[in-house]
Amino acid sequence: MDAVAARAGTSRPVLARRWDGRAALATAALRRRMADYPVDVPDRGDVRTELAEMLGLAAERATALAATFALFSTEYARDKGGTPSDLRATLLAGETSSLASILERGVARGEIDANKLTPPIASLLADLFRHHALMTWSAPDEDLRAAWIDTIFLPLASVRVG
Repeated sequence: MDAVAARAGTSRPVLARRWDGRAALATAALRRRMADYPVDVPDRGDVRTELAEMLGLAAERATALAATFALFSTEYARDKGGTPSDLRATLLAGETSSLASILERGVARGEIDANKLTPPIASLLADLFRHHALMTWSAPDEDLRAAWIDTIFLPLASVRVG
C-alpha cells in the first residue's frame, strides 16, 4: 500500500479511506486496466468475423492484464481468502459478456445451434484465451486464435447444414 500511495502521490491513510484493503485496491486497479482496453464487438453479420474481432481486441490487452491479474490475485487471495476465479467474478460483476452477445447474435442469425451451447462450449474460446494468457503472459497470435475458432469452436457450435 505504501508503494501504491507513493506512486499515486498520496498517502496510505488516503488510500485506506477509499479502499477497505488491498483486495479492493487490486480490484479497482484491474478494473481500471480493463477499461483501458474494451472488448466491444458490434454486429458484423457473421459470427466468425465477430469472434475473430473479439479475440483480437482481447489480445491487445492480454499481456498487461495477465501480468497484473497474476500480481493482484495474490493480494486478493491474501486479503479476501478467495481464488483467482473469485477475483475474476468480482471484476466481471455487472459486465456484459462480449462472447455471450456474439453467440446470441449467431443463434439469432441461424449460424450457431443454441442447443449446443452447453456451459463448457459457450465459454470455450474465453477459457482457451485466458489459459494461454495466464500461462504464457502473452497474447495468442492470430493463427492460434483462428485455429481455436475454425477447428475447435465452430465445428462444435455451428448449425449443421444438410
